Amino acid sequence: MRMRLIPSRPLVQGAAVAALASAAALIAGAPAPLVGWAAAGVVIAALAWAVADLWFTQRMWQRMPLRLERRLPQALAIGVARELVLNIVNAGTVRWRGTLFDELDGTLDFDRLPLALRVPPRRRVELRYRVTPRRRGPVRFGGTQLRLRTLGGAFEVLRTLGEPQSLHVYPNFAAVARYAWLAGDRRLSQIGIKTYAQRGEGTDFKQLADYQSGDPIRHIDWKATLRHSRPIVRQFQDERDQCVLFLLDCGRRMRADEGVASADGGHFDQALNALMLLTHVALKEGDEVGATTFGHEPGQQRRFAPRKGAATLNALMARLYDIQPGNGHSDYLEAARDVMKAQRKRALVIVLTNFRDEDAAELTPALKLLRTRHLVLVASLHERVLRELAAQPLGMPERAVDVAGAHWFEQARRDAFRRVTGTDALSVDVEPQQLPVALVNRYHAVKRARLL
Repeated sequence: MRMRLIPSRPLVQGAAVAALASAAALIAGAPAPLVGWAAAGVVIAALAWAVADLWFTQRMWQRMPLRLERRLPQALAIGVARELVLNIVNAGTVRWRGTLFDELDGTLDFDRLPLALRVPPRRRVELRYRVTPRRRGPVRFGGTQLRLRTLGGAFEVLRTLGEPQSLHVYPNFAAVARYAWLAGDRRLSQIGIKTYAQRGEGTDFKQLADYQSGDPIRHIDWKATLRHSRPIVRQFQDERDQCVLFLLDCGRRMRADEGVASADGGHFDQALNALMLLTHVALKEGDEVGATTFGHEPGQQRRFAPRKGAATLNALMARLYDIQPGNGHSDYLEAARDVMKAQRKRALVIVLTNFRDEDAAELTPALKLLRTRHLVLVASLHERVLRELAAQPLGMPERAVDVAGAHWFEQARRDAFRRVTGTDALSVDVEPQQLPVALVNRYHAVKRARLL
């Protein structure tokens, strides 16, 4: 804990009044020695008062200083505002007044700081403010800065309370939570996810049930029918124990929209949102999920071996929550070779990337290699700035060049994507906010068609 002094406004105002009074007396013709002695007396009295005030304030603080209790959540989510609580405890017998500012990480936006502070004796005061994370990863909270007035009002004392703390900022789980809620209410169509009645479909046995009109006759279980004296059918579900493997591009292309003010973050953040949602859906379906990243600087690659279970989503996010796209080139072919070495079992490999037409020559052989063993889905992020440029009105002649360039670039990109994916109906090229729903629909299509 450290202390610094700032003269208070009353002290400065008093010094200014004394100086003006001395100047006025000299102008009025008062003897200079008399004015000097009077001014010296005022200065000595003011210094004595200030020193006594500071001494008494310091003594009271040393006897019973204020105590800080900062209440933080277990974690934060990018783009989600959270209210943080500071408890200031005064166990002493004097009243403290001043202002408070919490030392925050530079990636946090804040509201309601600084806060006015008035702590009566033997009381606890609760203060609240809001923070909104702008970047995933660890964030640090430093000490809490107090600017307290001395008990006599001569100075403002700067003090630092509390110990540094840290939190993790995770991707926004709102999409997963909304999906789970709508799925429980059977209203997934509200967010664009297609659902299908699948009674009796699939190849994995699920349960025995009473026969209903429309059930296939071949699914009747005759032993159970005789035992219960009513028609009983075997119901099946989509195949389980299959594998979904994400191949996440962390190269420079995924830095698109970085720094743009958005509640959902940039392209890479929204790719992680889509990854989380599909992970949640696949785990609910009984499949295992894994992830591999590529496009980093050497030695920064992350791998998460495919696994199942309720804890998998949290474990996967703990592995990927702080990852950021770099400035390197994404080597698709090298990433495909890594997957072929590590993943022997046939899997649905989802390549999350930001495709450009110049990537076609590198992506094509990588997909060809992956498809020798796996089912591959290319999920490309379509930059929304292209749509905004192409849709802007031609109010000024110079905008025609921007609009034409956007259309030309988009056409070249679309043609290249079609050449790379060929007749593959699974691959998607959508804007980031549409990616989570598009991936879930493609996953359901794969399960329904039993492509794995």
